Amino acid sequence: AAAGDHRRAEGRGHHPRPEPPRWGPPAAGTSTSAAPAASSAPAFGPLAPAPTPAPTPAPVRPRGRLGAALACGLLGTGLLAAGVTAGITGGADGGADAFTEARELWRTTPVDELFPPSVKGRDLGPGGADRTWKRVAVAPDGDCSDAFDPALHRTLAAVGCERLLRATYTDATRSHLITVGLLFTEGDADQMRALRTKVAKGRLDRSADRLPRPYAAEGTLAEGFGDEQRASWALDVLTEAPVVVYAVSGWADGREVAEPVPAPDALQGAVDSAPAQAGLGHDAGRLTGLFARDLRSTVAPPRETPS
Repeated sequence: AAAGDHRRAEGRGHHPRPEPPRWGPPAAGTSTSAAPAASSAPAFGPLAPAPTPAPTPAPVRPRGRLGAALACGLLGTGLLAAGVTAGITGGADGGADAFTEARELWRTTPVDELFPPSVKGRDLGPGGADRTWKRVAVAPDGDCSDAFDPALHRTLAAVGCERLLRATYTDATRSHLITVGLLFTEGDADQMRALRTKVAKGRLDRSADRLPRPYAAEGTLAEGFGDEQRASWALDVLTEAPVVVYAVSGWADGREVAEPVPAPDALQGAVDSAPAQAGLGHDAGRLTGLFARDLRSTVAPPRETPS
């Protein structure tokens, strides 16, 4: 069940550390031990239009394993981001059922599996530096009424808002803040492909009037993380699951940013602004890439290599 109306926060030693909200029961057979180091960085760049779905039937998989596979990917360093699959095969359900099951991840998966307390990324920082992000606060699950700039809210309205989950992270130096969001939509597979194509063709993920908003939790490092502090952002519309993944980053000292930088531009070296040079584009882009790639690898069936 969803968390209550009060905010859950972590981070400052003099504050009590309440248990994070449990959005669902623990997945059977999951482990919270750290995963081996990731061997490669996930790519994140401009959104590509949704591909035409293949007519061949997808390999089948059992129900109830998506949360466990997602946990294996994000806990510690990201097994799935390194290209290691979770091995969900066999059973009686195909790709359509996996898409439907993914819609329930917010309800059936504990918060520590959807938003691990620590996320590590090898070679994901500027210049190929390693990165570690620690969770600062987890928001109660809710709707999308105040989570996005109005123009982005209108864009995402095409697929509806089943539930929005958010958590704010900080980097190892505690100088950056990043809110990661998982928007579980009401859209079907066709609607998600249409939205992805619309965002890609219109470059709407780079539009300065279409930013997600941060989650600022009182009594934590992130309490001053507001709209004026947004420095970079990234957004990815999944077609393998009814989920939009995004992240928005800023400095933890509360400084205002006049012109936020799209994470793809920062990652490609297309801009030399202070947020880009500080690695805030890497924070937003890489975390979006990690969470999106793990969700894709968890839900999407493995592709067979032609012989």
